[in-house]
Parts: sequence; structure tokens; C-alpha cells
Amino acid sequence: MEELVIRDADVVDGSGDHSYRADVVVDGGRIVSIVKEAADAGCQRPKARRELDAEGLVLAPGFIDMHAHSDLALLRDPDHSAKAAQGVTLEVLGQDGLSYAPVDDRTLGEVRRAIAGWNGSGDDVDVDWRSVGEYLDRLDQGIAVNAAYLIPQGTVRALAVGWEDREATPGELDRMRQLVAEGMEQGAVGMSSGLTYTPGMYAPDAELTELCRVVASYGGYYCPHHRSYGAGALEAYAEMVALTREAGCPLHLAHATMNFGLNKGRAPELLALLDEALDGGADITLDTYPYTPGCTTLVALLPSWASEGGPQEILRRLADDGTAERIRHHLEVTGSDGCHGVPVEWETIEISGVGDPALGEYVGRTVLESARARGEEPWAVARELLLKDRLAPTILQHVGHEENVREIMRHRVHTGGSDGILQGAKPHPRAYGTFPRYLGHYVRELGVLSLEECVAHLTSRPAARLRLPDRGLVREGYKADLVLFDPRTVDAGSTFAEPRTLPTGIPYVLVDGRFVIEDGRRTDVLAGRAVRRSPR
Repeated sequence: MEELVIRDADVVDGSGDHSYRADVVVDGGRIVSIVKEAADAGCQRPKARRELDAEGLVLAPGFIDMHAHSDLALLRDPDHSAKAAQGVTLEVLGQDGLSYAPVDDRTLGEVRRAIAGWNGSGDDVDVDWRSVGEYLDRLDQGIAVNAAYLIPQGTVRALAVGWEDREATPGELDRMRQLVAEGMEQGAVGMSSGLTYTPGMYAPDAELTELCRVVASYGGYYCPHHRSYGAGALEAYAEMVALTREAGCPLHLAHATMNFGLNKGRAPELLALLDEALDGGADITLDTYPYTPGCTTLVALLPSWASEGGPQEILRRLADDGTAERIRHHLEVTGSDGCHGVPVEWETIEISGVGDPALGEYVGRTVLESARARGEEPWAVARELLLKDRLAPTILQHVGHEENVREIMRHRVHTGGSDGILQGAKPHPRAYGTFPRYLGHYVRELGVLSLEECVAHLTSRPAARLRLPDRGLVREGYKADLVLFDPRTVDAGSTFAEPRTLPTGIPYVLVDGRFVIEDGRRTDVLAGRAVRRSPR
């Protein structure tokens, strides 16, 4: 007898088609049968060792978070309710060009310092891997939800070239090609870039194109955080479209939006650019989170020249009064490339987390608010915080526009990604609320998407981008990564005031046919594993 039958569920199967009522039978980690309209038809109903009454609940494929920063959190925190409670059953890691494989002893320490604001110092995680394959093997020891990995181009460049602002030599470019090929062979699904973060931002288009050719040869995709989401945003999007078309590589645009005052209401221009490319045969997808503020590290706002050489050189420059004044001028007057070419508005920069608890007074306040309270200039406060916290502070950047968010989420190639940074006392609520917010606020309350459309955006579309042949749909033979939610009550519990509050209306989540959320509570099941690239 099979393990589980989910009885009388309203199945929204991920295809975008209308829902249907069915009994769904699960055994051995897969969906083994679907009996539609079983109660009404009077047919023999399937039986199993356990029956779950799903009356009034929607059964959908587990949600796929196309942009996650849980690279260490999955290992540090086996509970991982931040994602499991949302119905997420697969996360894509290695984002924005910086993560923890491939590394050597030198670059591991550099990367740890560079992205401490995303993932913590990493000192509480035994980093016993160096290659992509070894990292995936570590995930295979058991994690809360499944995880796929993108090769981080900035980390690759740090390993082969360093943190200098210069072109790679032919030998260094060959080494980067080799590292990308090895990562793809070991199971990565593609490559990411952070083109406003060092050292990835120092790569010219020709270098990126060469690496994308390697990715494409293995059936992977390129996921850039491109060079600007502010001034020059459309040009930056066009650059990525042209680059990947030349390389013959599929493109997935990370947290694709149009931010800052100069881009208010300009989402249709972006979508027109993408539609033209799609109609011409380009292979493009994108992800967004359903909020207006962004989230990054405070140090990321600095001009690229100030970040050359890596974390230690940044700290040295910040400590020098003359150099610090040059940095301030670029930030406040010229418009730093780290701040997307727009002069920083300190009233929009809210400190969301610090590495040193002694600096907690800054958290939850904008830099301008802290400056006024201290009787200082905003740059003085920001500089002091960067130095004292050794580049660890994370920020919320309140520069987005609701009309742009809604326009982009309606697009035919849109998928969902939380961009969830789990560090800090007051992280962005998207880390805990992205997927139920789509279902509650944008489907039920606003009707921006139908329920069937939204589920497709969060399941089958990302599974297709990841080239996963047995995930993203409720189908016989598919993996039993499933979520059951109440469409009348599902909603994000997280807010900007209380960002770690778990969602409501998601009582059951299964990974590999096992309950990771049961009756609304996290179980002790660690059914997640690394999801490796499918062979061509």
C-alpha cells in the first residue's frame, strides 16, 4: 500500500490551467497517481497508509525560489523555516557573483569578509569544501529544502585574477573557463554575476561572453545582477541581452526591476525591450520579489575604485581621511557606480543588520536619522559604521516603485525570487514572506494575477529554466515536492517592523514526499538535497 493519499484537494498543478479536484497519491518520494473528481464520480478511491484531508486547500507544486542567499543558512540552521514555511521546496544559490565555491584558502577568507552582510561571517559553519562538487556533496548530507547552485563569476575571478580592476590575461581567462567548466561538470545549473559588486564588476563584456559560452555548452544559463538598476538601467539590460545572444547562452535576469526616481513608471520600456528580444528568438526569463525596497550591503554602495583589491583595501581607504572624502564626493555628488549611478539619498538607506551586536542602535533607522540624532553628517555615520563593523552592515534601500513591481510580475517570462538575506536584526521581509505575499496580496487582494497564473510563475516556469524534467508540476511520476495552502487565508506574516514572522495559511509542505511542515509547524525532517544540472 502506498504511503500517503492527499484527499479532495483543489489541485493547481503549475501549468496555468484551471484547477481541478482530486485525490493525489504519494509513494517513494514521487506522485504515483492522480484520481480526478474521485468523490463525485463514485469510483474506487485510492487508499494509503496515511490519508490527509485537504478539503478547502489548494495543492500545488512546491515553490522554487530563483534567487536565494541561503548558501550558509541551509547548513547553519537545519530548521530553515524562513523558506520551508513559505512552501519553498527548492532554492537557487550562488547568486550575484559571490559565494563559497570554487575557492582556495586565500579566496575563502576574502569572500567570507566580502559577503558577511549576506551570510554572516561564516565562522560558525565548517567550510570543509573547496570545489562546487564538494559543496553540493555537503548539501547532500541533508538540508531543509532542495538547493541548486550557480557558479559565482566574481568568486571565479577572485580565484583566477584577484580583486584588481584590470583585464584578465589570456592565461587567466583560460583558468576562468576551466573553473566554470569544472563547476558545470560537477552539477551547477549555470553562472551568476554581480556586476555592481567587486571583483565581478571589473569583467568586460568580452570576458563575460567567453564564460557564458562555456555555460551554454553544458546546457546552463547566465543569471546576472547587471551593471545598473538606476541610471542606465535600460542600457544595462540591453547589454546583458546582447551579450548572451552573442554567446548563445540562455539569460535569466536577477531581481529584474527599475528603481530610483528617474525610473518611476518605466517598467513598460524594459518589458518592450525584452519582448523584442523574445520575439526575435532570445531565451530569456527573469525573477522579482513582490516588494518595493531593495536590500544589499552598505559597502556595495561605494564606487568601484574604492573596492579594488578586496575587503582589506576598502577598510584602508575608509580609514584615510583624504580618500574617504573622495568616496563621499562620488556617493553624494557624482553618483557612485555602486549606487547604480545615482547620488545616494541617505533618507532611503535603512540599516537592517550589523555584525557586531554592540552597534545595534543603528538597526531599523536610516543613515540620515542616525546622523541627525548624533549631530553628524550622514557620510560620517556611514563611514564609521563600515569601519567599526568591518563592512558587515546590511541595508534596505527604499527606492522602488509599486507600478513597476506590478507591471513586471505580469510578464510572460516572470518567475519568483525572494533575494532573501537572512542576516541582521531586521532583515527585508521578503526573506520570510515573498511567496505567500504573491498568493495573498497580489492574487487574492489585488487580482494582479490569477491563482493559476501565479502558481505557474512560482513552479513550472522556474523548473523549466532549471531544466528539471520531474519538478514544477503536479503530474504522475514527478517528485513529490508539494505545498498545501488555504487560498482564503494565505499571506505573509513578515512585515518591515516584524520581518521574521512566519506566514499564515500554509499548513503542509512536502519535500521528497516527506512533511517538512505539518499542521503549520516545522518537523525535524531534512529531506532536501542538492539538485544538480540535468545532462543535455
